[in-house]
Amino acid sequence: MSDFSQDEFFMRQALQQAALAVEAGEVPVGAVMVRAQTVIGRAYNQVELLKDPTAHAEMIAITQAASAIGDWRLTDTVLYVTKEPCPMCAGAIALARIPRVVFGASDPQSAGTITAAEVQAGVLEEECRELLQGFFKTLRAQAKDSDPQ
Repeated sequence: MSDFSQDEFFMRQALQQAALAVEAGEVPVGAVMVRAQTVIGRAYNQVELLKDPTAHAEMIAITQAASAIGDWRLTDTVLYVTKEPCPMCAGAIALARIPRVVFGASDPQSAGTITAAEVQAGVLEEECRELLQGFFKTLRAQAKDSDPQ
């Protein structure tokens, strides 16, 4: 499998996680940690569910991956995530020594925060962006409908 088709394959799995986030009422970000073409961690945002500001998809998937291999050094892994990681997650990526990160939709607020890894941006970008935009459009419409003006 070529890098491009492999990236799309695993990004689709991250998109499945993001879809689970939507069902849970969470911001639709999904992440998948891969080692030797095997998924060793997968998660979606769970900030609201866990009432934990650090419960981002990337953080949970990194924790699962470290547990799966029995080491916090994830030197031979790839992180696939539907949205460009925030500075907190970029820090965790660096600390875990993840050598490669592949993301879908860019985030202007997080641009350039990943400096300790090779980055592949824009994989299935349109699908990732549409999921995020659709979620926030629905959220705004619900807020407007419940406004007691």
